[in-house]
Amino acid sequence: MKRRIFIKKTLKGASIAILSPSLLTACDKETAPIDKSVIVIGAGIAGLAAAKKLKEKGFTVTVLEAQDKVGGRLRTNRSLGVAFDEGASWIHGISGNPITDLAQQAGMTATLSDDANYAAYDLGGIEISDTVFTNTENELYDILDTLATHGNANKSFETVFFEQYPQYANSRLWRFFLSTYVTFDLGDLDQVSSLYYGEGEEYGGVEKIATNGYDTIPQYLAAGLDVQLNQRVSAVDYSGSKVRVTHNGAVTEADYVIVTAPLGVLKHNSIQFAPALPAAKQTAIQKVGMNCVNKFLLTWDTAFWDDAFFLIYTPETKDKFNYFVNVKKLNPSTNALMTFAYADYARQTESMSDAQVISDIMAHLRDMYGSSIPEPTHLQRTKWNTNENAYGAYSYFAVGTEPRHFDDLAAEVDNKLFFAGEHTEPDYFSTAHGAYLSGIREADKIIDLQ
Repeated sequence: MKRRIFIKKTLKGASIAILSPSLLTACDKETAPIDKSVIVIGAGIAGLAAAKKLKEKGFTVTVLEAQDKVGGRLRTNRSLGVAFDEGASWIHGISGNPITDLAQQAGMTATLSDDANYAAYDLGGIEISDTVFTNTENELYDILDTLATHGNANKSFETVFFEQYPQYANSRLWRFFLSTYVTFDLGDLDQVSSLYYGEGEEYGGVEKIATNGYDTIPQYLAAGLDVQLNQRVSAVDYSGSKVRVTHNGAVTEADYVIVTAPLGVLKHNSIQFAPALPAAKQTAIQKVGMNCVNKFLLTWDTAFWDDAFFLIYTPETKDKFNYFVNVKKLNPSTNALMTFAYADYARQTESMSDAQVISDIMAHLRDMYGSSIPEPTHLQRTKWNTNENAYGAYSYFAVGTEPRHFDDLAAEVDNKLFFAGEHTEPDYFSTAHGAYLSGIREADKIIDLQ
């Protein structure tokens, strides 16, 4: 399994040395110029990793970014005086993970994500005992080890799970675990593949969560690069000897183009390709799933909640504000909580007003801590599903997705058109480190052509 499921099961409490490979280090030297040009579409971590490596190898590299800043889905909002990471927050397994070194080089600070430090509540503010919580968690791990043996190519994880374990269909605690341990990590429970939900590799070691902003990494990678902001690419023509990229009505040519647009953008056909992309790639774009996770940061003048790293609540509605990060543990001078909405409920929140969102979150917190707790002073939120630069959070194995589809997404076309991004990384899809590794991979392909 991925992320916290794997790490908590196998490495909880372990002390593991950091053995992170230095794929791009501060001491890399630029080589003699190469008379070849590359356009990188997208200044997320994949595009910046590719651009940095290619520039260091002597290529002329231009990065076209639709947004007004670099980072893509690594976005940090500091308008309230605290770093609110709208996209990635965690380093998932620090041992051998390239993000570990990058974070150090970029000046990103992070702290242990202490999953064992939690307070859990059921409806009515009734505390859930550690024994009940841990026993349920361990049973979920055991189920995840074997559920795929009952999997079916045409059935979702949700369908097969409740066929095998109908006794949990009405359990709020099981609803919480399936939401925050499966839907959060993998994708929509009613669409996740019951065969391939466990695909992918994980780095060992503990998890860490950024404290001063994940965007320090893309800012570090972008230093010295030719990044052109507010340049929305609408077309890529690779029919000639040069690739022609249309952006903001202008056309720029290059020998090679790397497309790092998110899977959601590709699904929306936001970029027109000529000739049309190969059938296998088009099929993969449609078959691979795109999850939606939205994040919400609320601040108060004073803290009223438990002095725990995570606060857990088991509401009736699945995927709805059931998991809170105590931001005060990350920044002691800040009284804030960060919570989440997943899958269809996450998409639903995007049509809700701030007042409606606050009302629903506060209903949960007041059930946990009493009706007298104060209203928050501020709210920050994301709307990833309707964000035209993402149209979702990250990719996953949906019903109908096969491992080859991730390879098809990564396949180059005519040795001129290349594709990077978390959705193109078969082993580490849906992660920041997967996106980074994909950028290095595509840069290496172009280097090897010389």
